[in-house]
Amino acid sequence: MNVTEHQRPGVYSVYDASSVVSGQSGSRAAGLAALCTKGTAGRVYSLFSREQAAETFGGDEEITELVGILLKNGAASVWAVPVAAESGYAAAFAALEKVENLAAVVCDSATLAVQQALRDSVKSASEARRERLAVVCGGENEAASALVSRAEGLNCERVVLTAPGGARAAAAVAGAIAGESDPAVPLGGAELKGIPAAEQEWSDGEIDTLVLGGVTPLESSGGVVSVVRGVTTRTKTGSAADATWRELTTIRVVDDVIPGLRDALRARFSRAKNTEQGRGAIRSQVIVELEQKKRGEIIADYDNVAVSAVENNPTVCLVEFDFTVAHGLNQIWLSAHVTV
Repeated sequence: MNVTEHQRPGVYSVYDASSVVSGQSGSRAAGLAALCTKGTAGRVYSLFSREQAAETFGGDEEITELVGILLKNGAASVWAVPVAAESGYAAAFAALEKVENLAAVVCDSATLAVQQALRDSVKSASEARRERLAVVCGGENEAASALVSRAEGLNCERVVLTAPGGARAAAAVAGAIAGESDPAVPLGGAELKGIPAAEQEWSDGEIDTLVLGGVTPLESSGGVVSVVRGVTTRTKTGSAADATWRELTTIRVVDDVIPGLRDALRARFSRAKNTEQGRGAIRSQVIVELEQKKRGEIIADYDNVAVSAVENNPTVCLVEFDFTVAHGLNQIWLSAHVTV
């Protein structure tokens, strides 16, 4: 492992993942960037109700409706940035990068270039220890094959592409993500509130195509809109197909475990010594935190917890460990042996 040289004291982290070949802290906030004719473009507004949004942006603005949908589906609050024109999305995303504790960021644009800019913004914020996801939408009545192509253009474990339903459906999914306190619980089956039933319906074959292609399909039944299966747009590493990050729960568990450990170590070892005794205390605390995640069924197991001094820098210690994410239950198969 290469340790990047930083001069600011603190707890830093990196992670990787591999596929298995054989064998509520409460709601969080959501971010929103959307076109609006009122408010100050590029300014971040903290909102806790649809009424606040209506007072700020006007009751007829789409951004107000999206704020209401985010809150109705579980977001604790919404940090909203009005955008005056398409060229203003980049500034809005940059403003949201500075906001702490956002579970997800959504935008109202179906333009791929704008969505790619949001992807890059979310990745940048996450690398700066402000982990979050992006939720974007497909175009109106976009076919399954076109949606898969859009997902390929995004190809990131931090981006969720929803269809059908447009920006309102994407906002509902982002709100549901922000409202779920257990990151290992799959998004599939989650009821989405405040959005109309979509006219577009997927066949079983199209759902297979969408899920395998990195698209999170939504469906309507009896007037209720729900998520079929929550996946990310990450389907490839380089040019090779890679399903490691397909399930949305994988990145959500990583974003729960790694920041949780960082916060715990920062709170307890802000003024510690890099001695054998100090490193032993750090290792013990890491094990305590991982045991809590295991008991909470957020991770399935962990191993190889090691803390060592970095040879070329006596003020840095390296904490290494392995863990296995707890997988969500997507299917139950019944195998019946019938005697006649």
